[in-house]
Amino acid sequence: MPPTLKDIAAEAGVSAATVSNVINGNRSRVSPGTRDRILRIVERHGYVPSAPARSLAARSSRIIGLLIPAADKDSLTLSPHTAGVIGTLERALRAHDYHLMIRGIARPSEVAEALRTWNLDGAVLLGFHDAEINRLRRRSVGDVALVAMDSYADNPLALRVRSDDRAGARLATRHLLDLGHRRIAFAGPECPATGVVRERFEGFRQAFADAGLTWEESLRFTVDTSLAAGREVGRRIAAGTPDVTAVVATADTLAIGVMEGLAAEGKTVPGDVSIVGYDDADIASLVTPKLTTVAQDLRAKSALAVRLLLDRLAGAPRPDQATALDVHLIERGTTAPTAPRRGSTAPGSTGQSQCSRSGSRTRRPPGPGTSPRTGPPATPPET
Repeated sequence: MPPTLKDIAAEAGVSAATVSNVINGNRSRVSPGTRDRILRIVERHGYVPSAPARSLAARSSRIIGLLIPAADKDSLTLSPHTAGVIGTLERALRAHDYHLMIRGIARPSEVAEALRTWNLDGAVLLGFHDAEINRLRRRSVGDVALVAMDSYADNPLALRVRSDDRAGARLATRHLLDLGHRRIAFAGPECPATGVVRERFEGFRQAFADAGLTWEESLRFTVDTSLAAGREVGRRIAAGTPDVTAVVATADTLAIGVMEGLAAEGKTVPGDVSIVGYDDADIASLVTPKLTTVAQDLRAKSALAVRLLLDRLAGAPRPDQATALDVHLIERGTTAPTAPRRGSTAPGSTGQSQCSRSGSRTRRPPGPGTSPRTGPPATPPET
């Protein structure tokens, strides 16, 4: 049976409170000789203090929750974006002696429940709609420090960290327009009133407006960001809109799915259709041809979320506005010029759509043995 705090105190000839002070770092109240004696006994017995007991003593659980909308356990880590956030948050929190707890949230009401049940010091909200974040109230979340990643919500209870989504989509679209593409499809989830998808869609439309061009609303494909959804979009483009020469997707997984769907119908990328993704997830450079994409610095964004949380826990003043990080375009092998077509303006209207800063560009060569115009169809990495 492992030793208890009282066992350590009895062997050291001191009170349990003295042992607790030494273990929890309050060593100024204990003489150096007594402190060293206690630490030697602790090391000899391999004593590990109880986390719940330490939480009670310090009035802090030192647990930060990562809350993710998820209808089932399998959806928690399917997204490369989510997996990247998890890794970066865990490393950054561990460096400050905090622990990360991951919780899938099936219903928005479960956010407050998770905060109370697990006695969290703070939480990162990832992937929630702005409307869900705006519904959080002080009486339900208490004084828990909250950071909403990729959020445009205006709830003062949550600090906000995001990338410049509108600029990123504008970069992607302008790149394709510069290559001569006019019939460009947009693929992504349904647009809420505010949020990441809306910002990216508005950036897409803004690029057309900046170029003095109009865009046809029928070229919008409303789907989730999974590979399967992308494959279906690729098949639909090949069969129903063969004059589409390019696609902007709101996520790399979706873009890669589009590549596979096009390939299944005999279309080549970028020979027949150019594609730009978003995120620069690891998978973007593992497919063939390598994916042109908008890169956001996921590590910097996640590290900033941790810093804001820790500053909030330390009592620092709340920032006046959200922090938006720059993005840039990485040109790889899935985009190429299109043959000139008669007329440069895509048919369509300039009316309101249903989803009513400049960045930088980095050129990356296509993979070895891959033609910049007619590379082989996309293939996922081996698992």
